[in-house]
Amino acid sequence: MFTLSSVVPWGRSFGEYRRMFALTEADLASRVLGCGDGPAGFNAEMTRRGGHIMSCDPLYQFDAAQIRQRIDETSAEVLAQARQNAREFVWDDAIPDVDALERVRMAAMTAFLDDYEQGRREGRYLAAGLPSLPLADGAFDLALCSHFLFLYSQQRDAAFHVESMRELCRVAREVRVFPLLALGGQPSPHVVPVTTKLEERGFTVTIERVPYEFQRGGNEMMRVRL
Repeated sequence: MFTLSSVVPWGRSFGEYRRMFALTEADLASRVLGCGDGPAGFNAEMTRRGGHIMSCDPLYQFDAAQIRQRIDETSAEVLAQARQNAREFVWDDAIPDVDALERVRMAAMTAFLDDYEQGRREGRYLAAGLPSLPLADGAFDLALCSHFLFLYSQQRDAAFHVESMRELCRVAREVRVFPLLALGGQPSPHVVPVTTKLEERGFTVTIERVPYEFQRGGNEMMRVRL
């Protein structure tokens, strides 16, 4: 079973974000927050396209050289786990094997690193993390959380997830989280308590199919709106 003892920097591409969160052109034209983005290429490509984007992650307390070093230190473990647990993933034309996975992920992280220092100066990369964000109420139209909440269910308990989701709902009018599986491919046990607590506060919570599946069975996102 695919396992990690802690959160590791492992970035997805702009194209993967579009499919993971079923993003429309209208979504991309809105004020977007990427929470827990790590070294993803989403912010860099959104900025190149003229989008309004901010990413937040505790990782951003470090400079580009330090983040690159951390990627170098952890990528071998992630790839080794992918090889060992290949049956947990859906291999297709875009990513047919682990070697292709390495190329795609490293390309996304290189795009991030090339953009990072300028983005930090422009305020697009904020060193902050859940469950408390130094952002104003309703500062964003859409908050996205990729491969952090629910994925690290063993490392973060239900209370953390509930508090984090409430915080995302405070700073954005809509929140989307992907995937809803924990590491190892099992459904996260925190989906139900998060849904219950948010609905009690008047939010509409839906589980929606998306046009993306790499972690086998991981083709759904949580969507939360007032």
